[in-house]
Amino acid sequence: MASSLVVPVIDVQNDNFKELWPAMVVAIKTSSFVALDTELSGLGNRKSLLAESIEDRYKAICHAARSRSILSLGIACYKKLDSKAADTYLVQVYNLTLLCSEEYIIEPQSVQFLVQHGFDFNKQYAHGIPYCKGNNKGGSDDRGVHIRALFTELLRARKPLVLHNGLIDMAFLYQSFYAHLPERLATFTADLSEMFPAGIYDTKYVTEFELRLPASYLEYAYKKCVSKASANLTSGGTGPHVHVEFCPYTGHMSAYVDYRECPAAVSAEGQTDICQRFSAFGWCPNGAQCPLSHDTDLIILQDEKGKEDKRKKRKRHREKKKGGGAVAEGSSTFDSAPETKVRHMEVDQEETPGDHQKATAGPCTESDGNVQQEEAENVKTGNGVCEDKPDARNSATIATTDEDSNMKTNVDDSVENRTADGGREKFSDRSPGTEAQKKTEAGTHRAGFDAFMTGYIFAHSCTLIKKEGAGAVEEKDGQSWLSTCLNKVYLSGKAAPLNVVKSTFSKSSKAHTQKMEIVWGGRM
Repeated sequence: MASSLVVPVIDVQNDNFKELWPAMVVAIKTSSFVALDTELSGLGNRKSLLAESIEDRYKAICHAARSRSILSLGIACYKKLDSKAADTYLVQVYNLTLLCSEEYIIEPQSVQFLVQHGFDFNKQYAHGIPYCKGNNKGGSDDRGVHIRALFTELLRARKPLVLHNGLIDMAFLYQSFYAHLPERLATFTADLSEMFPAGIYDTKYVTEFELRLPASYLEYAYKKCVSKASANLTSGGTGPHVHVEFCPYTGHMSAYVDYRECPAAVSAEGQTDICQRFSAFGWCPNGAQCPLSHDTDLIILQDEKGKEDKRKKRKRHREKKKGGGAVAEGSSTFDSAPETKVRHMEVDQEETPGDHQKATAGPCTESDGNVQQEEAENVKTGNGVCEDKPDARNSATIATTDEDSNMKTNVDDSVENRTADGGREKFSDRSPGTEAQKKTEAGTHRAGFDAFMTGYIFAHSCTLIKKEGAGAVEEKDGQSWLSTCLNKVYLSGKAAPLNVVKSTFSKSSKAHTQKMEIVWGGRM
């Protein structure tokens, strides 16, 4: 059985921001790539975020970014260690609690979700790092110790930027720490292509179109990657796997560290009561009141069991065919996807509400059954997968269960079912609303850990595709990245991604041009 992974997340607030500033800047500048994640105060009209027209979607995102705020920012800096075993990374993770100094909208739905998953609004208002949105507010971008200056340091580092379902994140980052968002999407993508010359990578796109996972919400994708790496390690094979190490935090620094533990998966023997909607989408409208299991470890274990059953079935068919028997009609040629899940591109565009409810039968159904609304509800909310662990290791090698998967909405995942003492609950012992369940819902969500998971998925994908010799890896500054996923941002319900490029017919925005002069000192 694989051991648990413990991730140290440095909690950054207004009272220690200046002290931690030098370390954060060095971590960004010396990294091989930087993964980001945000927690937001709301998104506005969810259906508008999934409009058929991408330009209309962008307008809705702009409205949300201008009227809402970033509550916390997760930064995970991955530095590849050439002196260690292949694909070993030194990882530094920061969780910054922010407080917008201007008026902004807070949506009750978002507040309720964040509170259920451990977000401390008292701490945010008492110790949040202040910032102002738009152009040139709250101090010069290249002077002082503040969030806008930190964002400028990120741009100056010229590192690959990694996000999960990142369009909304990028719009909020632009509006909050850079400049007013341009009115046209083409202008926005032109600006981004110059802001991040090393490229933008979206792990939602990677998991959907490269890894082809059955589900692609953040927690599921992360644990699938971990399980594949673990399978390669425990089998003694030479398959691809990523190692991660962390800095030892001692002395007064240890007071700033929040340890997040991801316990190893247990056997799925006899446990079948899984919420199929959560299994497919990483989100359930019933939330904590759902009587079915939302345990991602259990979901993955059952997926693997189903996959193995299908392998055996295909083997029997082949043997029967060799023996002259006929292969049973209706055998699936798409066996990698669990039968209980519907592929993403099928549900988003053409499936009727009734069809989708049949596909995800069970208590977890919405009042209108609209799949696009379900996706919108999941657009950039998310919940973590780990729990507090004060006595943690300072380094670890990733390991857990096994591999493979393709599908989801736009969220960043959900909470595991844990008891107060850290043990895993059996679903049969759970009842909605119990005190034990309430405790499992608290203290599990951090933008910092979500950023870590995003970065791990990217590192694993680069290692996997490179080892498989798929020819999809490109060398940049001595590092191998996914050339087929470069500057491709996932779009919910669309068969093609958004390309972050500067079109021949588009110009950069005036505000961006002025900012670039600050960032590069007049040298583009």
